[in-house]
Amino acid sequence: MNQWPTVLLTRLYPADLIASLAAKATVVVPHGPDAAFTYRDALAQGSALAAVINQGELRIDEALLDAAPRLKIVANTAIGVNNLPLELMRARGVWGTNTPEAFVDATADCTLGLIISLLRRIGEGDRFIRAGRWTSFAPGTWDGTLLRGKTLGLVGYGRIGQAVARRAEAFGLRVIHHTRTRGQDPGWRPLDTLLVEADIVSLHVPLNSDSQGLIGAAQLARMKPGAWLVNLARGPVVDEPALVAALQSGRLAGAALDVFADEPQVPSALHRMENVVLTPHIGGGSHEGRRAAQELCVENVLRVLRDERPRPESVVAEPRLPRPASTTPSPTHSAP
Repeated sequence: MNQWPTVLLTRLYPADLIASLAAKATVVVPHGPDAAFTYRDALAQGSALAAVINQGELRIDEALLDAAPRLKIVANTAIGVNNLPLELMRARGVWGTNTPEAFVDATADCTLGLIISLLRRIGEGDRFIRAGRWTSFAPGTWDGTLLRGKTLGLVGYGRIGQAVARRAEAFGLRVIHHTRTRGQDPGWRPLDTLLVEADIVSLHVPLNSDSQGLIGAAQLARMKPGAWLVNLARGPVVDEPALVAALQSGRLAGAALDVFADEPQVPSALHRMENVVLTPHIGGGSHEGRRAAQELCVENVLRVLRDERPRPESVVAEPRLPRPASTTPSPTHSAP
């Protein structure tokens, strides 16, 4: 008897989207809104696995591709694709997709929110009141720094970087930027020049072999004394011990960090610093963006199960060789 293709969701999706998948496949989902399937769970599906919808926590590798010879697509509900071996997937006939637009506005909004919170000491003031320490109005004690007139250096100038720039200019920030390939924009700077020139350095690069450890001790030392660092890219883009040292020495005025090298672990020294704003990887999170990303992933999986192409703007890996065609007995909806 033919086997119905299996779609594995690493995290729970809305019921209506699961139902649309269940009309064409066996859908395997974790129990509970905060539960997530692991690499071992994906391996356990083995030969039945036709598609994976992944928030980004599941790393695809050669062993998993070997264990899932019918796998046709991995759809990331994220912009990042550092969990996908793109060249190997192309060679094995597996589509890779992401959601390039869904989280752009939310990440740009969050970037400006963190910058404002950092320069105007909003988080610090909130903690002060909650601790019951505020006894009187104290003019000057809580003065922060105006955004207007400062230079914002964006490291990475793709969709998110450009969305941040549009918002930043409305606050009177002067924007410069760096990308690996020099463009015609007069705002482009070599990285070393940007670090020297910017009052605020904000990171918006994908995580890859070029960006891992991009901001280390040497780069932090080039930044203006009293500058601020903001990271909404990926944790490993920054050398965290070097950042802690730069903050402890007073070289940097502060930092706002939404991502960390070993999430959910955060260096304990950062917990004790009042000039640091910490958020739990929320940059891209909005109700609207999350739903749009989920809908795109479901659409792409259904397209591939029909032997159609995914939406072109979301393709990050296109197969060079086809995988075996899906077969269709009766669908089920299960959780292991």
